[in-house]
Amino acid sequence: MEISVPVSAVLAADCLLGEGVLWDASRAVVWFVDIKRRRLWHFDPATGSNRFADAPEQIGWAIPADNGLLLCGLKDGLYTFAPETDTFTKLCTVPGEPASNRLNDACTDPWGRVWFGSMDDAESAASGRFYVFDRGEVRPAGPAGIAITNGPAVNAAGDRIYFTDTIAQKIMVADLSPAGVGEARLFADTAALFPAAYPDGPVVDAEDHVWTGLYHGSTVARFSPDGKLVAAVPMPARDITKLAFGGADLKTGYVTSATKNMTQQDMAQMPQAGSLFAFDAPVAGFVQPLARLG
Repeated sequence: MEISVPVSAVLAADCLLGEGVLWDASRAVVWFVDIKRRRLWHFDPATGSNRFADAPEQIGWAIPADNGLLLCGLKDGLYTFAPETDTFTKLCTVPGEPASNRLNDACTDPWGRVWFGSMDDAESAASGRFYVFDRGEVRPAGPAGIAITNGPAVNAAGDRIYFTDTIAQKIMVADLSPAGVGEARLFADTAALFPAAYPDGPVVDAEDHVWTGLYHGSTVARFSPDGKLVAAVPMPARDITKLAFGGADLKTGYVTSATKNMTQQDMAQMPQAGSLFAFDAPVAGFVQPLARLG
């Protein structure tokens, strides 16, 4: 069950809350965010070059779009980001979102729709829910009444979408089509498998298996399409948030981590926490579709 592979800290980003890792196939770079430091990072694995742009608000995710920009989810709405100038431009708000909420995680589907979640910034009130951004319009789509949303994640075929309720330790799945999303049902209850850990950002690989970071679990876990745990990769940090498949063959696992809930003693035991990690994955991912802005 456990896969023992070398895991490297490829970038000491010192993240308070590293999240939203994604492979940009056209630029051959990794994008990820540090939500609490309001930073949008990019890392070039070929050269090791890296830098961050300061966001105007807490930033949950950044996804390459069909016009050369990135679409980003910030605390107060959706923005575009121009990598050449490090410029954020507000696109729209999310109607009905309370000021105490922020946006947290996102993905695209084969039709260029962007699926994302909101959550209580204090991580306690069940005020979060999921949305879809489709042809310039934001509308509710998927489960609601969640304190900490994570995902969504869509498989390569575009017929399944996964939603995570982190505090409840549950991953849900729903049918997906060009017409919309079906009713969410339980995919995996991780409490029985990892009682002290919490499922964070999910992603789907090329074999239709679901991987999730485990916050407070020092692990990324892999689940079969029927929700069974089939593999676990130990990580050199406690609070693991999300994985993305990247590299030329899409078989490098890039993993973000967090330190915001760690003590000095915790950091002494796991000094690489907050880094961007990488390992050779046993299976490939697939190229994430571009976000369609219009």
